[in-house]
Amino acid sequence: MASEIPATMKAVVFVESDKVSVQEHPVPTIADDEILVKTVAIALNPTDWKHIQFKLGRPGSVLGCDFSGVVVKAGKNVTNGVQVGDHVAGVAHGCVYPDKGAFAEYVKADSDLVWVVPKNTFTHEQAAANSAVLWTSVQALYNPRHLGLVEPPEKVAKPEWMLIYGGSTACGLSAIQLARLSGYKTVTTASSRNHELLKSLGADVTIDYREPDLVSKIKQATGDSVKYALDTIGDDETKRVTVQAIAPSGGNIIGLNPMQTNEIERKEVTFHTMSLYTVYGYPISIGSIQIPVVPEDKVHMAAFLKKLPQLVRDGAVKPLPIKSWEGGLEAVQDGLQYMREGKVSAEKIVYLV
Repeated sequence: MASEIPATMKAVVFVESDKVSVQEHPVPTIADDEILVKTVAIALNPTDWKHIQFKLGRPGSVLGCDFSGVVVKAGKNVTNGVQVGDHVAGVAHGCVYPDKGAFAEYVKADSDLVWVVPKNTFTHEQAAANSAVLWTSVQALYNPRHLGLVEPPEKVAKPEWMLIYGGSTACGLSAIQLARLSGYKTVTTASSRNHELLKSLGADVTIDYREPDLVSKIKQATGDSVKYALDTIGDDETKRVTVQAIAPSGGNIIGLNPMQTNEIERKEVTFHTMSLYTVYGYPISIGSIQIPVVPEDKVHMAAFLKKLPQLVRDGAVKPLPIKSWEGGLEAVQDGLQYMREGKVSAEKIVYLV
């Protein structure tokens, strides 16, 4: 297969602030512990348009995180069972490096940071949609540096309440499923039109985020016993609600906006933010924020990805709702604008490449 790999490919390249274009771009060269994947499907995330708009990206880099495709080449040190011909999905570090983004005809990846999609389970579109949001939820809920909850297939001995603010975000949809698998009780906020979907994924209580006295309603529904919270939105108001919703005895909150400060008024509550990008095993920068290498994050994610195929076979992890967008790579810009305008709710935008 290696002889069939071209020298160049079509890729969505970050040109300058707020501008990307589809260009001919070099096919990535892989290291001995990496694989090269022929991309079949990609999915959009908010981080994609934010890197463009807020000048977090680097000119000449390939955009995009979520991909699903077929392995066409494997480095000589790849010994973890990933083979040429496998259907795999993963998360690339988009809009920072010229050879790492996902919105391209080929993408390279660390062989430990993909999962092999079992046959007759997820399609390529579904696998791409269950990438960054699932990984983010896994890191937020289970990584010992964050909430440190009990990981599936194990279950918590005694059910405890957790709040997932923004249940109809893609991360919220994933986190609700995972919390249910681990035996936690979840209260979540979302528009009323999405409540049935969230309940079908495992939410115990759903509350419209527009409700007056939202904090009081969360406390009433949970007996004022919320111990854990995940804020998938990451603005000042959602942070305020999650902090106030924690039980009087205290608890732990993870926010998904790494640009927020960790400062809060309640001493018995811990709040900190996280970035999925720490799973790559090298230091990263997000704007002016410098994050050192965190080797244990990569180890934790790689271990979970080994368990993921069986969870998918068992139907424990379900595919997310998707919005298939026609036009391939050339139409990515349109989808990013649609997302930037706040039109995405309870679904993932995906493309066939």
